Amino acid sequence: MRIAIGGIEHETNTYATESMGTTSLDAFSQLRGEEMLAQRGMRTFVGGFIDGCDRDGHEIVPTLWAMAGPSGIIEADTYRTLKDDLLARLADEGPFDAVALSMHGAGVVEGIDDLEGDLSAAIRAVIGETPLVVPLDLHGNITPAMAEHIDVMLGVHEYPHIDCFERGVESIELLASIAAGEISPVTHVTQVPILLPTSTTDEEPAGRMRDLCLAAEAQPDVIDAAFFHGFPYTDVPATGTSLVVTTNGDRSAAKAVADSLATELWDSRETFVSESLLPDVAMEVALRAFESDGGPVVINDTADNPGGGTPGDGTHLLRAMLDAQIADSCFGFIFDPTVAALAHEAGVGTMIETELGGRHGGLHGEPVEVTAYVKTLTDGRFVYESPMLAGVPASFGQCARLVIGGDEKGKGGVDVIVTSRRSQTFDRVIFALHGIDVTTRSLIGLKGSQHFRAGFSDLATSIVTADSPGLTTLNVSVFDHARAAQPLWPIEAVQHWEPPV
Repeated sequence: MRIAIGGIEHETNTYATESMGTTSLDAFSQLRGEEMLAQRGMRTFVGGFIDGCDRDGHEIVPTLWAMAGPSGIIEADTYRTLKDDLLARLADEGPFDAVALSMHGAGVVEGIDDLEGDLSAAIRAVIGETPLVVPLDLHGNITPAMAEHIDVMLGVHEYPHIDCFERGVESIELLASIAAGEISPVTHVTQVPILLPTSTTDEEPAGRMRDLCLAAEAQPDVIDAAFFHGFPYTDVPATGTSLVVTTNGDRSAAKAVADSLATELWDSRETFVSESLLPDVAMEVALRAFESDGGPVVINDTADNPGGGTPGDGTHLLRAMLDAQIADSCFGFIFDPTVAALAHEAGVGTMIETELGGRHGGLHGEPVEVTAYVKTLTDGRFVYESPMLAGVPASFGQCARLVIGGDEKGKGGVDVIVTSRRSQTFDRVIFALHGIDVTTRSLIGLKGSQHFRAGFSDLATSIVTADSPGLTTLNVSVFDHARAAQPLWPIEAVQHWEPPV
């Protein structure tokens, strides 16, 4: 078979647009043609596409894969440029036996609320009846428009998303079955009016919903059953959770299974409500955990998670850690290219005085005045090792390990890694790059909501979540979803809901 691969991916935090601006073309990493094959062996959707094709001897036709980190609304011209490029490549390189595209599910463009629905419709116009399979992030706000044009939408089952590669491989396997006439997929989307906080499948209740979906997939003729948590940090009509079920030709069965899973979710919605701990309270809880079970104890800053579109320079948790001055504690990392450049200019072994973080308004915390010892300087380049992103290269620009609160030789303070690019913390490799062995540390502070678990759960004696004002706070009810198509729980006191007939 001749299979085209590509895609456009973005998780859009519409609330981030005011403080961080729109997302422009230069924010997207773009791989074209043979450049995409560099993803071979990497644990991404595209890496799975390539591996699936390699295993079964399919010809790979790489087109365009563009992806930007979570951020504000995509500029209209940026989307138009990428979309036109992808469509042109599909038209020029065709015809194909099948197409596999990597998308997210929560993309928003100026003037377009549903990037994936718009893009899939345009792609269908180019490829005609050619089978199209698209794996999506489970934080997608899934719409019927997507299902209308995509033969199968595969949702990742895990959060952390450790199964993206597997969904990519599965996409290729399904395309072969569709092209051979072995299956005739039909999909039903049941949208549920719930805003969910970030909920890891490593634990209940999201883990239980995942297991129910996997059990549903074991039913005859059920091709895929996915629980899409949705992305609550986007204000569009489709915001909310959804259950998406694909069967082999039986549309009524797809609806019945999706509706049953959706009803189960609705009935258990209260179990998804989680307690928010302000950073100083989280520090107290973490210290008690350390005194009881030893370390390292991980404290994650969920409200300033760049993986959800935040600035990454929030200081609420950092300030709490610096105030506590716990021996052998470290924080990795905070985005502040100005301070990173200052440290590189000063050099290793020097002391610098500066304001750290808090450069995108006061919501995520004001800048922290620090006197810091420059311990280590790097170029921010490494390769991820976590089960989620193993093999994927990272490049955070100029980075520095600062020791804050110690003596003039850097002893006795808190180790803080400062980067020149935004990101959540996925695994421990960036700490090792800066000479920090996290297995020997008492407390580890980091930016992220749940993905860090893939790289830290095996070493952490406890995980404590610090929540505060921020663009990815667990308290999703603070966001005004004025454009929602229906009242959303828990913003509205919705007591009754049933799947539409």
